[in-house]
Amino acid sequence: MGVQQEAGVGGEALEVWIDQDLCTGDGICVQYAPEVFELDIDGLAYVKSADDELLQAKGATAPVPLPLLTDVVDSSRECPGDCIHVRRVSDSVEVYGPDAE
Repeated sequence: MGVQQEAGVGGEALEVWIDQDLCTGDGICVQYAPEVFELDIDGLAYVKSADDELLQAKGATAPVPLPLLTDVVDSSRECPGDCIHVRRVSDSVEVYGPDAE
C-alpha cells in the first residue's frame, strides 16, 4: 500500500482540524470530503485518520491528502460554523480557514 502524497503549498504537508465548539453540524464538510470528515453520533463533525478512525480528541488533526486538497479547502470556505482549520504541519501556520492570513 503506497503512502498517499499529502497536500501542501510548495509541497509542504498540510493538516486539518475542526473546532467542535463552533461546529453547527450541517455536514457540508462530509459532503465535500467524506474521506476526511465524518459526523459523529453527537451531531458534530470530526476529522478521520488515514486509516478511517474518527478522531474525537479536542484539536485532533488529520493529514490532508493531495487529491482531496480542493475538497477540504471548499468545505472550510463553505462551513457555516467557520470551524475548519487547515494549517502547515511544519510551523502550524493556518493557510485556509477562519484564522488564515
